Amino acid sequence: MNNRKLPIGIQSFEKLRKRNMLYVDKTEYIYELVHSDIPYFLSRPRRFGKSLLLSTLKAYWEGKKELFTGLAIEELEEDNDEAWQPYPIFYFDLNREGYQRENALEEVLDTCLHEWEAIYGCADSEKSLAIRFQNLLIRASEQTGKPCVVLIDEYDKPLLDTIDDQELMDHNRAVFKGFFSCLKSFDEYLRFVFITGVTKFNKVSIFSDLNQLNDITFNNVFAGLCGITEDELRECFMPEIEEMAAARKISTCECLGRLKKTYDGYNFSSNMIGVYNPYSLLKAFFNKQFGSYWFETGTPTFLLKSIKNMNFDVKSFSDGSIYITEKTISDYRVENKNPVPLLYQTGYLTIAEYDEQADYYTLGFPNDEVKYGFFDNLMKEYADDVDAGSGKDILSIKRRIETGDTEGLKNSIKALFASIPYTSNEIVFEHYFQTVLYMLFTLLGKYVVCELHTYTGRIDCILETKEYVYIFECKRDGSADEALDQIEDMQYALPYAADQRTLYKIGVNFDSETRMLTEWKVA
Repeated sequence: MNNRKLPIGIQSFEKLRKRNMLYVDKTEYIYELVHSDIPYFLSRPRRFGKSLLLSTLKAYWEGKKELFTGLAIEELEEDNDEAWQPYPIFYFDLNREGYQRENALEEVLDTCLHEWEAIYGCADSEKSLAIRFQNLLIRASEQTGKPCVVLIDEYDKPLLDTIDDQELMDHNRAVFKGFFSCLKSFDEYLRFVFITGVTKFNKVSIFSDLNQLNDITFNNVFAGLCGITEDELRECFMPEIEEMAAARKISTCECLGRLKKTYDGYNFSSNMIGVYNPYSLLKAFFNKQFGSYWFETGTPTFLLKSIKNMNFDVKSFSDGSIYITEKTISDYRVENKNPVPLLYQTGYLTIAEYDEQADYYTLGFPNDEVKYGFFDNLMKEYADDVDAGSGKDILSIKRRIETGDTEGLKNSIKALFASIPYTSNEIVFEHYFQTVLYMLFTLLGKYVVCELHTYTGRIDCILETKEYVYIFECKRDGSADEALDQIEDMQYALPYAADQRTLYKIGVNFDSETRMLTEWKVA
């Protein structure tokens, strides 16, 4: 067993280096950033290392050269006499508080200002937060003889936390406008500015006022700034990969393949340099399990409700039919009811393809962890009481499939559809029916081999386990006999003619009037 320390949940670069934890060297990027004299903005999903990135930048501007020993930037700065000089730093960590209550944002900013005023003095504590910040920039620059560094981590959390409270969200926007506007007008007192967030809210004054920010979210040069690339995975984590493979009783090659399928697939630029989710990867190495770690903090409820309320076609998440431009996915508007831009920015969708000639992206799920985790959470919005142990949950249905219990399977699926909330809108129910059926078979694909075909009006599916093969044909306002006849006419069972497993042909009918599974026949 190796004794290397995995930095799970560690956001402090100084702690990581002093405790001799594993660090994927990103300091070539740091060198490029700090020597450009440009104010930056970067958007990345949660759990992608944005806080560690800002902590690394903070350590650099503090002049803590000893923390960078052996890293790429040490050699890059070797002949630079001006390197490793400390600068006055104003680091705003907006991720440390919940903002659902009134004046929470002001309290966080006030706490930050009090800390810095204890260092640089306070001209007038009765002034507004914005004036106090401006005065601090001036005094810090005058006292040290150097311009200031401003780092803002998760700037948008006060906005995302209040997205369901328009009044409070507008209030926080106004606070941003007044407080951070000086980052443009006080340029002579600034050496470096870097802002991170999950989203880039359009029409939020931190961007409309700070139009000098260089947004590197889609920049090809910085595509690997956060996350772990394939090369970095193989270069830095082979001992962990080999140890995990041994624990799972699989080959190293198979382990690499499963890691890629489960946690890779994020693309943040047109050059399609894929990156792994670093948090999930480290958790998988620590537990030696291919778990769903990114969803430990849950999926935002407002996203799920938005998808449900607009009758969004969830099949498009997987079939490559979401096309979008960079402008549309980079500037999120609260009033825009289309959830796709926010789904991309929050990490549920990623760039699957880029058409250079037409200059648009195709979006899709990045990996299995996100796909199955997202549908698992979304299913709870469409049907009631589908948690584990309910009998109509995915694990219960999986168990019945693996044991050949077709009667129990019928009861579980019947109960699942009976739990769909009643709606008098026929079009909405048709959408619910198709969506729940699609999500059911997609989620089962996590545990068994699932070949899923979808087209207007029906879904047919083939499930395979070690001992059984199930061929489903589902009808709406038809009959189970019609469904079975179609299985025969289309010769769906022909590929399994020589298969030794037990084969079940299942015809199902759903009635739109009663909104129930009314027929189930097994042949």
